Amino acid sequence: MNWFKKLTKKEPEDAGDVEVKRGLLVFAHPTTVISVEELLRDEGYEIRVVSPPPAYRTGCDLSVEFPLSEEATITELLNTCGMSPLDVVPITSRGTEPLRFVRTTMYGKYIMVRAANMKMTVDQETKIIVNISGGGCPDVPYLATEMLGKRLRDAPDPGEVGFSLCAYSLNTSREELIRVIGD
Repeated sequence: MNWFKKLTKKEPEDAGDVEVKRGLLVFAHPTTVISVEELLRDEGYEIRVVSPPPAYRTGCDLSVEFPLSEEATITELLNTCGMSPLDVVPITSRGTEPLRFVRTTMYGKYIMVRAANMKMTVDQETKIIVNISGGGCPDVPYLATEMLGKRLRDAPDPGEVGFSLCAYSLNTSREELIRVIGD
């Protein structure tokens, strides 16, 4: 995953010489992060949802990584919309690097994508969803019932039928699977 390696490249010991290009928007609730993601993407910002470093967790296991050069306009937009971040953190050292939110693992002909604590496993040949696991939200059993045994393209969008952080994470897994193997 070349894009991830670029974002997590180790910095030299003297970080004073490194130009800071990315920052994290830290929020108290995952639903705020989901709304912020939608708003900023609609506005054309290049952002991604990530897991914040442990020092910046507030009970919400999501934060928004954004171009630090856009901090003033983004925070003004969020303040105007009533979605002010708890904190804005420049990614300057190993202690503030975001954690991987999406991980992919191969199991023979199966591919599993984990987003946060939700996992979706698909048969790469048939593109049928063979397993959904993880999370602790009350809608996980319903989401699994609706999706298991269906092709990626025929399964409902978890973000449309569920409203929890688990549904959001499962949808992220589904989108990554479609990106990697198609639908």
